[in-house]
Amino acid sequence: MAALGVVLLVTAALFGAGPLYVAGLALVLLAALSALWMAIVARGLSVRRSLDAHRVVEGEALTVVLDVRCGRLPLPPGRVRDRELGLDEALPAGRARARLHTQVRFSRRGLRSPGPVHVTLRDPLGLAVRELEVTERAGEEVLVLPSVHPVVSSRDGAHGQRRRAGARTADAAAATDLDGVGALQEGTPASRIFWPSVARGGAPLERRMVAESDGRPLVVLDPRGGVDEEAVDAAVRATASLAVALARAGGCAVLLPGDRRPTLLEPSLSAWHHLHARLAVV
Repeated sequence: MAALGVVLLVTAALFGAGPLYVAGLALVLLAALSALWMAIVARGLSVRRSLDAHRVVEGEALTVVLDVRCGRLPLPPGRVRDRELGLDEALPAGRARARLHTQVRFSRRGLRSPGPVHVTLRDPLGLAVRELEVTERAGEEVLVLPSVHPVVSSRDGAHGQRRRAGARTADAAAATDLDGVGALQEGTPASRIFWPSVARGGAPLERRMVAESDGRPLVVLDPRGGVDEEAVDAAVRATASLAVALARAGGCAVLLPGDRRPTLLEPSLSAWHHLHARLAVV
């Protein structure tokens, strides 16, 4: 537009066309004022981003609020973008402050670290355009957790799982480790009586035993065989779904990559909060 104004001014000077002076000066002045408006707004522009949560499950909505301020001058039309969050919103014009409320969803698990907010400003006539990158404060990370899906079991369902787990526990009870001694209980077999206490004339004691193995199901995640990221994500979702279903059915153990011992998951799911976060970053 400024170039067109200069052309009109040159044409008016060459051919003595007085009306072209007015049009050329108006265009040049309008372009200069638009560029000055963009420069002042860009200098005082600030963007504050806030999230309603820092943990979200795949596919669930996360509310993001952007507070855009530019000082005393009104905001020109524009757009606000956050590539990491997948945010792209129009910027309302005519006010010195704008609050944008939007919702974003993540299709894949992992840790998201929102980067700079990209702001595009343009005057209503499109005479001047400014591209800005506003750096936000650190610490606004979002942990996207793997989704948990219902597990379709066999006909006997959770009751059958508990019966099988109970049978395995009973079989494992034959192989035991000494866990100390205690007061003799009625019905204790002779093989478990602590005879030295009887020989000393003290109160009869019995050996307390603990099973060497645990009969709870073990869920193991090994992502080394994943052909691509989607396959690994599917394996992580399956691990999370199985772990929750088995834990609610009586408890289970989950072994993740790098662990030497499995994590026990009780029916109360008290350890699930930490385990779920670890599955997000496997």
